[in-house]
Amino acid sequence: MIIDVNGISLYYEVTGEGRPLVMVHGNGEDHTIFNESIALLKEYYTVYAVDSRCHGQSSASEELHYQDMADDMCAFLEQLDLQDVLFYGFSDGGIIGLLAAMKTDRITTLVTSGANVTPDGVKAWLKTMISVMYLFTKDQKMKLMLTEPHITEEMLGKITAKTLVLAGSKDLVTERETRFIASHIPGAELHIIPGEGHGSYIVHSEKLVKYLIYAGQL
Repeated sequence: MIIDVNGISLYYEVTGEGRPLVMVHGNGEDHTIFNESIALLKEYYTVYAVDSRCHGQSSASEELHYQDMADDMCAFLEQLDLQDVLFYGFSDGGIIGLLAAMKTDRITTLVTSGANVTPDGVKAWLKTMISVMYLFTKDQKMKLMLTEPHITEEMLGKITAKTLVLAGSKDLVTERETRFIASHIPGAELHIIPGEGHGSYIVHSEKLVKYLIYAGQL
């Protein structure tokens, strides 16, 4: 399905029934990374799997900024009149979720996986690799990760949604960054998942399901 928000078109798929669960992928991906999880989650939620701007089947924009992507999601919730939303974001999707939850009370539960709040929140070798990739490709998705986000503790403190912060013990985001996020969102719960990497429990995996079912009970 297609919905027009903020001058662009977002592609999304809907399946299941129950409380709305909005799922947003990471950088360079699309909604299909959640297919295995959605096959199970549709028994518990009405799942809205969205391609963010410049990704998947959604339209592109001349510039790419996390705040614009968060505004897209707020408009998405508004136009579909979704209430009491459980918002799940992975990596870039997690950043989008943090920013969106600061702006709308439609998100009452927030789950992030492998999100960072500064460009330096990822491990140094990864930032170097992204820099090299951008040097050769000039891909705006690479530039986005090198220059954004810039989320402060004061901004995190504005989030009123019940929040579950996830990361793998072998994540690409530093544990210090993950703990910073959880410690500055009022009442947030933190789970560092042993043995998991950045997306090993998320991308084409069913392991994420139990965390989203749990989050729905917070």
